[in-house]
Amino acid sequence: MENALRHGEHVTRIRVSYRQTEKELILVFEDDGIGIPEQDKDQIFTRGFGKNTGYGLFLAREILAITGITIRETGESENGARFEMMIPEGTYRFSNAK
Repeated sequence: MENALRHGEHVTRIRVSYRQTEKELILVFEDDGIGIPEQDKDQIFTRGFGKNTGYGLFLAREILAITGITIRETGESENGARFEMMIPEGTYRFSNAK
């Protein structure tokens, strides 16, 4: 969320959603900011890349990987950033509380 507000320039909406597949839960975080240029999509997870410290998304990916979760950026440049975290089946649960 901090990255969306810091780098999205004109973010007015942030949405968090999920969908389940047979093998995983996909947690989606998206905004309506400027998005990420196509040529930067793989590099944003590289240590030292970025406009601030260059550690944020690098560390996020490393920590998630320890738990078996993967992350990727799937947004369209100029139409907002969209991050998808793939959480393996059996490593998440839903509460039945209402």
